[in-house]
Amino acid sequence: MSIQWGCVLLAAFLMELVLFAIAVPLFMSGAGRVLVYVVPPAALIATFAITVWIGRWIKAKFVLHGVLIGVVGTLMYLGLTRVQSEPWQYLFAHALKVVGGAAGGLVLARRQTATN
Repeated sequence: MSIQWGCVLLAAFLMELVLFAIAVPLFMSGAGRVLVYVVPPAALIATFAITVWIGRWIKAKFVLHGVLIGVVGTLMYLGLTRVQSEPWQYLFAHALKVVGGAAGGLVLARRQTATN
């Protein structure tokens, strides 16, 4: 079975939307300096949760799909910010997106195994 790019793109977009929904109000309220502490765990949690949620429509290769969700979300973010330099915590957050997606894919794979 091939990669379901529609699910990957939708999940990556929603994940980035959640992260922006967290970051923009903090930044606009003047609390932008706390973003380096908030964004990395939020990236992990958001990617995991959205991968599991959107994963209902994924048929196979769950971990690969989760990793792709993290990678595509990172590429979307980099495209929006025009690859500007970032603090190391944001680079770590990008890695956590991939980890969160893979972990969500692992949960999906285990669910699939349990139902069969």
